[in-house]
Amino acid sequence: MTTRRALLGATLALPALSTARAQDAWPERAVRMVVPFPPGQAADIFARVMAEELSKRWPQRVVVENRAGGAGAIGMDAVARATPDGYTLGIGTSGTLGVNPSVMARLPYDAEKDFAAITNIFTLPLVFVAHPSFEASDMAGLVALARAQPGMVQYASAGPGTAQHMTAEMLAHRLGLRMQHVPYRGSGPAMADLIAGNVKVMVDSLASALPNVQGGRVKALGVTGSRRTPQMPDVPTVAETVSPGFQALGWSGIVAPAGTPQRIIRKVNADAVAILRDPAIAARMVQLGGFPDPGTPEEYGAFIRAEIAKWREVARAANVRLDG
Repeated sequence: MTTRRALLGATLALPALSTARAQDAWPERAVRMVVPFPPGQAADIFARVMAEELSKRWPQRVVVENRAGGAGAIGMDAVARATPDGYTLGIGTSGTLGVNPSVMARLPYDAEKDFAAITNIFTLPLVFVAHPSFEASDMAGLVALARAQPGMVQYASAGPGTAQHMTAEMLAHRLGLRMQHVPYRGSGPAMADLIAGNVKVMVDSLASALPNVQGGRVKALGVTGSRRTPQMPDVPTVAETVSPGFQALGWSGIVAPAGTPQRIIRKVNADAVAILRDPAIAARMVQLGGFPDPGTPEEYGAFIRAEIAKWREVARAANVRLDG
């Protein structure tokens, strides 16, 4: 009888052992990292750095998938609806997680409930840039033009409801300006039109704009951080020129569908944080225009909630609402 009971117990334990072994082996196939914007802007640039480094640490590759559209809502909805097994990760951004909840009436996901926060990847200031032929060469000149010609100054952004768009709206509200927003489907297309002279001003992330500023294809008017950036030390901040105390940061980090096992969340966090704290990787990210911002899942979750609250106030004050 004892032998039979032992055999029965061993048989019943086999499924649990198999499940444990399967979990321990994660990832057993490629991991998809969804970027909700086209290639070329900061979220994509740094996601690819992270995917490349995680692929070196894991037995399977991390494959970046760009799913653009709807101010990032299409890609984030795909992440929210994915099977929570660790094989789909998403890149949440200041726009998709911080801004969209306050400006999109029919947002297909809940930024606070549908995702498991893992860690932020970076923060970076945004930058007001202009075509070399634009009349103004600094923020004071841009503000003067906008005041002299209400509604005539156009500015491009990576899309409606993005941090770039909302940053310009925040500045316009503070200074009583009227400018015309020209939204694009990502920073890449907007920057291409700026370089071509089809639009003369743009708000972009530092990471996306930096190569074009350094190459002389566009000129930087001002950065939105609390201090000047080491990448462009001669470019003043918006705060020191036209709006004291002004600050707006872009950011993006890693999330997973809600319900993803904590063991996987912790593993991704540990590996991602180790990468972000590597001096060589940190230096590379600064060179690209961003600043590493590693943290715990709990810290990233709290950060997202704080960003939602901040941009809710901006959306209310500037009366920004999107139909998406």
